[in-house]
Amino acid sequence: MQLSCSIPLPETFRPGDILAFHRRDRQEIAERVSNACLQKAMLWREVPAYLSINFEPGWAKASLAIDGKVAEDCQPIFERMVRRMLGLTQRVEIFEEQYRDHPQLGTLIAQQPGLRVPVTATPFEALTWAVTGQQISVSAAVSVRRKLIVAANIRHSCGLLCYPDARRILDLPEETLRQAGFSTAKTRALRTLSALVASNELPLDAWVETLPVDVIREKLEAVRGIGPWTVNYGLLRGFGWLDGSLHGDVAVRRGVQTLLGAQDKISEESTKAWLAQFPPWRALVGAHLWSAQATSGYDCLMKT
Repeated sequence: MQLSCSIPLPETFRPGDILAFHRRDRQEIAERVSNACLQKAMLWREVPAYLSINFEPGWAKASLAIDGKVAEDCQPIFERMVRRMLGLTQRVEIFEEQYRDHPQLGTLIAQQPGLRVPVTATPFEALTWAVTGQQISVSAAVSVRRKLIVAANIRHSCGLLCYPDARRILDLPEETLRQAGFSTAKTRALRTLSALVASNELPLDAWVETLPVDVIREKLEAVRGIGPWTVNYGLLRGFGWLDGSLHGDVAVRRGVQTLLGAQDKISEESTKAWLAQFPPWRALVGAHLWSAQATSGYDCLMKT
């Protein structure tokens, strides 16, 4: 079974941002990235699938090759997923118009017009990536993520491995997760999160359409080992929600320090207070700060 769609892109669209996010793992066991194409293996309704997004001038052309059949009409869901992954649901034009003359942000906007935040194929992938990356570097998190994908061993017919869903993670013994690099606390958080998703107590896919942010926050923060940073990062990467404060992120604090020309390091509270002036765009401001430091890594995973 195959789905396909062609999506027009804004003039300021930056495909390089999307490709860079999915280029995290240079071993390319689950994603392959070229100058103009993303290829990714994923689970679609629990069935291995192969997503391809090709960027052409003014267009993104996407296809999904599913190793089997699914009962429902998935075309609208597929198109919405692609638009969300490309950040096309993010009204960045409003943000740029509002702050283009801001004494600090104006410079970043002028240097990075059209910047959108790449979003994962599923909210579950984003939340588990956030748990994976707590208090370790991006490179270390990528290594743990790779070992998790290999341990799950769900292969599409194209040869790429799929990122596991909640049920597949629950099928993995705790010792396997520990061997992949998850600490005891992260293993517990990952398994608890997976159990809640598998039982539909956390209906993440349904929440993509409704995005009840307060409900999501309350449910997730009740999970031991998941705190405000993980929630805000998961909302950003999984849903494209742009108002989560990422003041706990080391790279965001470093970016604020540079932007303000401060000699001393900026504290979390000071960063939170500075970001508070930009609702509902606080996470988008964080993404601009990440992008400005792109030579040292796209982002930094440091909090719970």
